[in-house]
Amino acid sequence: MTGWSRAKEDRPTPPEVYNWRVYASALIVALGVMAYGYDSAFIGTTITEKSFERDFGLDKMTKAQKNNVSSNLTSIYSAGGFFGALFMFFSLELLGRKMTVIISDVIFLVGAVMTIAATHQLGLMYAGRLLTGLGVGGIAAVSPLYVAEISPPAIRGRLTGFFESSYQIGAVIGFWINYGIVHNVSQEATKAWRIPMGVQLIPAGLLTIGIPFLRESPVWLLKRGRDEEAFQVYSYYRNLPVDHLYITQDVAFVKGQIEHERAVSSAGRSSFGAYLTGASKEALMKGMRNRFALVFLMFMWQAWSGAAAINYYSPTIFTSIGLTDYTLWTGIYGIIKAGGSIIFFYVFIDKFGRKWPWIVSSLCCAVCQYYLAGYIAIAKPTTHAVQSPSTIAGGKAATAAIMIFGATWSFGANGLPWIISAEIFPGSLRSISGPWAAMSVWLWTYVVTKALPSMYTSMDYGVYIFFASMLVLASIYAWFYIRETKGLRMDQMDVLFGFVRPGTDYAAKVMYDAEEEPKGTKATSGDGLKCMLPLTCSPQAQGFGFEILIIRRKEIDRV
Repeated sequence: MTGWSRAKEDRPTPPEVYNWRVYASALIVALGVMAYGYDSAFIGTTITEKSFERDFGLDKMTKAQKNNVSSNLTSIYSAGGFFGALFMFFSLELLGRKMTVIISDVIFLVGAVMTIAATHQLGLMYAGRLLTGLGVGGIAAVSPLYVAEISPPAIRGRLTGFFESSYQIGAVIGFWINYGIVHNVSQEATKAWRIPMGVQLIPAGLLTIGIPFLRESPVWLLKRGRDEEAFQVYSYYRNLPVDHLYITQDVAFVKGQIEHERAVSSAGRSSFGAYLTGASKEALMKGMRNRFALVFLMFMWQAWSGAAAINYYSPTIFTSIGLTDYTLWTGIYGIIKAGGSIIFFYVFIDKFGRKWPWIVSSLCCAVCQYYLAGYIAIAKPTTHAVQSPSTIAGGKAATAAIMIFGATWSFGANGLPWIISAEIFPGSLRSISGPWAAMSVWLWTYVVTKALPSMYTSMDYGVYIFFASMLVLASIYAWFYIRETKGLRMDQMDVLFGFVRPGTDYAAKVMYDAEEEPKGTKATSGDGLKCMLPLTCSPQAQGFGFEILIIRRKEIDRV
């Protein structure tokens, strides 16, 4: 990919930095997210198969009992996701990002195997669903922040965007697996539910194969005082010699921020308890608490964007205009969402940023939902009455509106909350912010899922007016509160969110020997060292008043 699609570089960047290693690592971690997307997509159809109902005794239950079991199978998965994200805080902080990926993957694999093996044992199926939920909760907590920590600033949005793209690909696979099962496998055969359960193992298994190629996050290593290992990891991911100036700067920026965070929170390296005390103090400070609120509200806007309502009503609209195989068109809708996500996050996000795509996406989706509300109010497709030529034409336009919604939602609230939440927090709080983001998702998903049935019953087409209005409000919120982060280093976010004042940067001094003096530096006297002030950087970065001094690698200190 050429430089056109990158953000402006925060400083002169060697071309070797944009190499296959960082892309490969982001893709490997994204495999776990693909399992997350698949798992959320296939279960609804699978548990309605006749063979599933027979094998687990649902065919002998009353309708109320059957609905209760179906609800439990989905809600226990959601509960697992919430608590999986919560519990992974300890692993993220104490064991590291890579180990958290391993733990989450193992938990998911065990749960998936249990769901495959369960026959006539509903309790085992419940346990398997709980464990798969715990696993994807952990994956959701660690994946975005891990990728953000290893990514060069100019392509951080693209690499972190693999999270959402992989989720959508997994969801598409989940749908088409079920589509193939419904059309090609007898619903009386046990394999009709066991095959979809088994497919869960594929992305999680590929993640297991790829884990040895991952390196621990250099940010976590620097937090633990393992500087030399961090240099090696940065060297690997930047494809540069370990003593290269760019590597030295990367380490210095992170160390400067770590020391500043410890100073303001009065937390040292002494114990986990001291870390919790310091992190709690820091999280409540001005310029930090607004970030936690931002993450929580971003996922609220995501949940109330109306995507679930589109999924619910689209088959009715497809049928009303004569599309008898509505499941096929539902699958096409999923492909459009996935395709839009891949194109935006790979090509456009680092060029156009986070704020404006969210605003444009929300407004486009709002227009689509307002149209759907009008169509449903006039044509009343749920009555299955004979449609006039004009209402059929309106239904075709409604189908187009659904597809446009899928394409435009893919570059707005669909994936941007994950990217923003992964990049705006300092290293000292990312073990908290990652789980916080994932828990926010599960919480709001639960709230919307519980609210939708009664909303459909009482509001009819008003549901779409409600969601469209929420999208308009989301665009207004984005205008005032979402701050543009493209191209900024993660250590610059404290200035962006008002945690430190511009011009009081704590970034770093980086020392270098006289014979290694970069071109264009300004020599100063003292201790045989030469310094450069300031380092050439983008106008965006200069606007924050950052000063960077270049010094020898092993003598990193705070300014």
